[in-house]
Amino acid sequence: MKWVVFYDGACGCCSRCVRWVYERDKRKCVDFAPLQGELAGELELSGYDQEDGGSMVLYREPDGARFFRGDALIELGGILGGVWQYAARCFALFPRSWRDAMYLMVARNRHRISRCIRCGTLPEEGLRQRMRK
Repeated sequence: MKWVVFYDGACGCCSRCVRWVYERDKRKCVDFAPLQGELAGELELSGYDQEDGGSMVLYREPDGARFFRGDALIELGGILGGVWQYAARCFALFPRSWRDAMYLMVARNRHRISRCIRCGTLPEEGLRQRMRK
């Protein structure tokens, strides 16, 4: 099964998170696309980069299922497997309202956080091949 992580392409923190997921996706089943890109526009996802401070969207192909915020993190943990799957299961024990509140706290401060995170300017070739427009 193929997945697409949609992220805020203008955010250094989000770009670092994409690299983090890429490095842990051993099955190579996750692609990445900016919320400001063509694919997000086609799927009518382009507004989620601004909504309430930003939202990661996880899209499952071919059925088109969409997961947002905390639910996206839980699904992503299951996709990555291993310790991340167990961490996601623990996160799932919290009520959705709490998970989303925690997610939004980070999302609203992501530009401030990105100033503290060192990000490379260009992703390596393997990651570039999994980027969609």
